[in-house]
Amino acid sequence: MKHAINTICFTAVSLLLCEGTAFAQTVSPQLPSTDSVPAAHIHDLNPVVITGTGTYHRSDDSPVAVKVITAKELKDLQVASLQEALSRLTTSVTTHTNGMGTFVNFNGVSDDYIVILENGKRVSGDDRWNRLSMDNVKRIEIFSGAASALYGSDALAGVINIITDDSHSPVTASSSTRFLSHGRLDQDINVDVNTEKFSSRTSYTHHQADNWQVNHYQAFDEDGTEVLKLTGRPMSPGFHSNNISEKLEWRFDDRWSVYLRGSYYDYVTDRPQSATYFTQKKTKVTVPEGSPEGYSYAYTAKQAYTYDLHHRSYTYGGGARFTPNSHIHIYLDVYSDNFSSDYDYWQTAEEEAYDETRKRTHYVNETLRGIFRLADWNKLTAGAEFVQESLNSESDGIDFEKTNTYNLFAQDELKIVKGLEAVVGVRYTQNDHFGAAFTPNAGLFYHIGGFRLRASYAGGYRTPTLSQLYATDQAKTTARYTLYNTELKPEKNHFFNVNAEYSNKWMSVSVTGFINKIRDMINYRTMTQEEIAADATLLALQDEGWKTIRQRDNIDRATLRGVSASLKFILPYGFTIGGGYTFTDSKAETQSLDTKTQQYVTTESPVDKSVRHVGTVLASWDKTWKNYHLNISINGHIQGERYSSTYGYADGISQWDITTRHTVKLRHFTLEPGLGVENVFNQRDTSPWNSNFSTINPGRSIIASMRMVY
Repeated sequence: MKHAINTICFTAVSLLLCEGTAFAQTVSPQLPSTDSVPAAHIHDLNPVVITGTGTYHRSDDSPVAVKVITAKELKDLQVASLQEALSRLTTSVTTHTNGMGTFVNFNGVSDDYIVILENGKRVSGDDRWNRLSMDNVKRIEIFSGAASALYGSDALAGVINIITDDSHSPVTASSSTRFLSHGRLDQDINVDVNTEKFSSRTSYTHHQADNWQVNHYQAFDEDGTEVLKLTGRPMSPGFHSNNISEKLEWRFDDRWSVYLRGSYYDYVTDRPQSATYFTQKKTKVTVPEGSPEGYSYAYTAKQAYTYDLHHRSYTYGGGARFTPNSHIHIYLDVYSDNFSSDYDYWQTAEEEAYDETRKRTHYVNETLRGIFRLADWNKLTAGAEFVQESLNSESDGIDFEKTNTYNLFAQDELKIVKGLEAVVGVRYTQNDHFGAAFTPNAGLFYHIGGFRLRASYAGGYRTPTLSQLYATDQAKTTARYTLYNTELKPEKNHFFNVNAEYSNKWMSVSVTGFINKIRDMINYRTMTQEEIAADATLLALQDEGWKTIRQRDNIDRATLRGVSASLKFILPYGFTIGGGYTFTDSKAETQSLDTKTQQYVTTESPVDKSVRHVGTVLASWDKTWKNYHLNISINGHIQGERYSSTYGYADGISQWDITTRHTVKLRHFTLEPGLGVENVFNQRDTSPWNSNFSTINPGRSIIASMRMVY
């Protein structure tokens, strides 16, 4: 009841302060007619974008540079996941895999500093990359830069917004299926129903894969000599997942509409229960007097896994739109994301099967936003946002913790003189744990003819997660104990960006330079013996046998400098070629404890998981014969060495794919069979298990797909 009263009061105050909101992703302004312009030029070179400012612009006219991946590019390459789309079609994104799964790196920093949106709604949860269907995506918008002023906490590196394609036909149904080696199957089904006043949009997505290994060995180090032993642990663990979502919308008239939406996601790993690995025991051997000391080594086979990971999430929400006239758009959106992760332990000879809660999170977002066209030269976005997050975790010792965040924000787009525009914004944040903060942004946009020049500055703000504040961790194999720290500070950054572009009907070229300075980054700090001796609790932990006692603290900072370039040409006879390159120079500074001197020293290294050189190449050919259309595409992703603070550098890697898409238009159906080759040159990383893999691709594979649209 208390929460409901707080929410009502907060919403009422927001209305008075901001006079309403428009959730920009659902606003449908009148765009200029494109009937006389070839569709390829509109969609490929000058698409509509929204993420940079929260308001609609053609890409050429956007005050903020936004990279767009089009629906055609996704379908031509037969992309089945968001991670795959970003790594194959941009140079800003790389992926890496370790024992905990596959993670994304964006412009040199981890995905903890990225906000992911679906039609403007934040996607949360540990598996947020895997819950999004690529079959009905209209475009993916990628904004590089701090964006906390508009999108709140976590947006220190950028924002990725997936815009879905909502059909307006009475009934539209589509099914997409893709097969690859090692049991990889991707299935998407979408059904849209529309009447004059009502629409229903239903989506179902299924993904699965088998376990696979590239190297069947794990490495031990015997006095500097690498020894290989067999392991049954897979490089990539098998899994299966299902996601179903529904959105219902009622349009009462041109001014009012409401919607409801919900989804359910289920993901389970399928790790081999019979997999084993070897542990190493080193024993000193008695040798004759005067001879060098010797050692013997014993290897014991043990069960590799005792459980599967089981992730589930369900979301629900709704909203309303009120557009009293063409100058005012008011939107209210309420959204809840509920995520849980469990350990599903298997039945063994010693005990029965059981589940243990690893994590449960609850995320609530209530947003009120308005877009007001105050004059032909002035457009104001203003609103208020309430966010509540809660967490409980048996494995981390967290019974229940929560935090509330209240936000007010405003952003103004100004046309100063012909060809010169400005964007200025600020967000005020009040958090239960961390108090108040302001995050600003400002940018200038100059354009003349086909030339565009943009310069911007933005501040970023990221509150520590509830896990970072309250979780404890006990690693018994390494005798390491991690303490919680409720005194953590928010992480902040300064992001500077300069962009220059030129485009016409047939080509576009863009060059961007950026500097990202992040401070108060959270990492693990080892406690000194003096700190342990002065605290009875820490001393008791040491007496119990914990050799290393540490806690999370704001001890890191990072500076990233980079430049990226991209170009695209639409040539005669159906040819399109393009590519991109990003260079990122990163430096991380961290405080580490010298265990001998018990003094902290500052060490420097590249940012963890960063890659200095990334490039992409894309070439395609399109040809139509009456009811048949053919597309042939070649895609290459090339990246240099990737740094790991734990394992050192992973080798550079390149992957090239060839795909063909055949579109056959029948009376009521469109069929799109596809055939191609993934990893044409069979590039694999054959390092032993648990290495810093440059790629986990299993090798060359045939891609077979079928898409049907009614």
